[in-house]
Amino acid sequence: MKWQDRISIKPDVCHGKACIKNTRVMVSVILANLSEGETYESIMSNYHVEREDIEAAIAFAAEMAEDRFLPLGEEAA
Repeated sequence: MKWQDRISIKPDVCHGKACIKNTRVMVSVILANLSEGETYESIMSNYHVEREDIEAAIAFAAEMAEDRFLPLGEEAA
């Protein structure tokens, strides 16, 4: 599965933030829930998304992390 099949970025939806296609559920919300320990089942129930949507959100984040550089500041050196 390609994340592009399940994630869209449109300027007129959620201010252009990455969302699950045909919803206003932002990828960042899915990821935040996962980082807080929420289960797939809980996320699927609360946001009315499918398991494949959650997996696409993870794949999207992995690709963005690979392609982006965020400076951490001098204290991280």
